[in-house]
Amino acid sequence: MRIVVALGGNALLKRGEPMTAEAQHTNVRIAAAALADLARDHQIIVAHGNGPQVGLMALRSAAYAPDNPWPLDILGAETEGMIGYLIEQELMNALPKGTDCATLLTRVEVDPQDPAFDRPTKPIGPVYSAEEAEQARTKNNWSMVEETKGGLRRVVPSPLPIAILGIKPIRLLVEAGVCVVCAGGGGIPVVRGADGNMEGVEAVIDKDRTSALLAEALQADVLLMLTDVEAVFRDWGGPDQAAIGCVTPDALDAMSFAAGSMGPKITAACDFVRAGGTMAGIGRLQDARAIVEGRAGTQVRMDAMAAENRLSGEKNSARVAKHQPEAVQGLS
Repeated sequence: MRIVVALGGNALLKRGEPMTAEAQHTNVRIAAAALADLARDHQIIVAHGNGPQVGLMALRSAAYAPDNPWPLDILGAETEGMIGYLIEQELMNALPKGTDCATLLTRVEVDPQDPAFDRPTKPIGPVYSAEEAEQARTKNNWSMVEETKGGLRRVVPSPLPIAILGIKPIRLLVEAGVCVVCAGGGGIPVVRGADGNMEGVEAVIDKDRTSALLAEALQADVLLMLTDVEAVFRDWGGPDQAAIGCVTPDALDAMSFAAGSMGPKITAACDFVRAGGTMAGIGRLQDARAIVEGRAGTQVRMDAMAAENRLSGEKNSARVAKHQPEAVQGLS
């Protein structure tokens, strides 16, 4: 099978860890081991998040030149190259000798009139205390959102991807059997001017929405979104909280999910399956193979009978412990 794997930003940075090169190397090495296991039996294309990293780059840029910070499209390109290098190197170390791997910077077109530019929702950077967040809001004119109790993050516009501009070379490499790392951080956001020329824009595209577009363009069988959450949960944080196993897009449409975290994953999963994909999976990195094989995580399929059978069985499943931090559904 051909599988597009979207790695969450937590594949590079665990919650509470310092944002250091050593920590990212260690976590990417762990991620590469799981991906290499999947690649033994399937063809994989790897995309990844960059929320923590692009936020760090923005902070460094603001500290160096507070009156003239680097724009988010350039910072996104920086993080795509940095993270892509880490993933490619560790994948090459984990995959059999003779495997070819390539990392591509990927421009993704967005609509300059997308309403997302007026409603920032994409969390980036570190978690701030209420006092730190207020200082950052005042100093930098940032929009902030509460992600955990008492913890806030900066949010930036997250327009919908329209087209992956480099899809032809990506497809050529994939058809040649190359393991491609691309569309990192949702891709570098660009808009088309009246003269047809492209230019970067201040935004961070949701990686899951771009990954769904990538999976459709490459006619992938599976879209696999890996994070640090074991599955999608119904009634998250409520009295009936429970993990969802196999489910249809229509069933998910009747539920609600956080706009800045799990919501985009659900939308991406439903869009991909409705466009003809066999399955979209959401779950933990270490469960990658089990999710693909239907033994773990949440699997979104058009097969209503299979989904309904799994859902009916879940009604009697044990409730998830309430001490789990709510923020685990917020990493991207």
